[in-house]
Amino acid sequence: MAGQALIDHGRFLEALGYECELLIESSHATPPDLPVPLSPGWTVGEVLRHVGSMYRQTLGWLVDGALPREWQRDPAPGQTVESYVREGFVDLQEVLAWHDPGERAATWWPADPTYGFWARRMAHETTIHRYDVEDAARMPHAEIADDFAIDGIDEALALWFSHRLPMLGLSGTRGSSVAVRSGGHTWIARAGPEETVAWHCSDREVEHADAVVSGSPVIVYLWLWGRRWLTEIHSDGDADAVGQLWALLRLATK
Repeated sequence: MAGQALIDHGRFLEALGYECELLIESSHATPPDLPVPLSPGWTVGEVLRHVGSMYRQTLGWLVDGALPREWQRDPAPGQTVESYVREGFVDLQEVLAWHDPGERAATWWPADPTYGFWARRMAHETTIHRYDVEDAARMPHAEIADDFAIDGIDEALALWFSHRLPMLGLSGTRGSSVAVRSGGHTWIARAGPEETVAWHCSDREVEHADAVVSGSPVIVYLWLWGRRWLTEIHSDGDADAVGQLWALLRLATK
């Protein structure tokens, strides 16, 4: 493992290639201008262009050592969207595979300035958007492994909730904490005007939380990313605390 990840770096590289193929295959089943309900305001073609753009932006971070000022955000004239996504994936995968996951690299998360951060980030980015396109196409969803989903829960809470929200200057309106339990793991997410923080914890800390949400790893993973409804997970305690957690993650990940 490297950096903050809960699974081996090699799994992320495998998942990135696998999910990229699934994303492209699912796009073949629908017209590019079809709206994507799970990514409001986007079409299938726009989701693919976004993923291809993120591959190039990530490569820019790794090559330039900072957020790149310019990168190819759309297919070149005459280039298909599929080719644009594949080309971006191949270039990024080559760089990620060449470097040790623990090797230092520029990232936007001080807790994990490594190449491993980007393998993890792009694997989850591609998985979530693959799920979006499958949903738009009304296709059966390809399987997500439980251990990969557990890592995705951790990334959503540690990176997007704990780090991204403060970066954006966003916080909860009332102090509350929610325990998130899945697959034998537990996290606490605490939000309010004074702090926004989450951590991987022991079961003993759950008794101090205002609410507890739980479910299978895949369902909780997708719920934290706004791809499942509250009714699809088990929730006990303060419903407003759970609603605040979900709403804040929507702001962090949109």
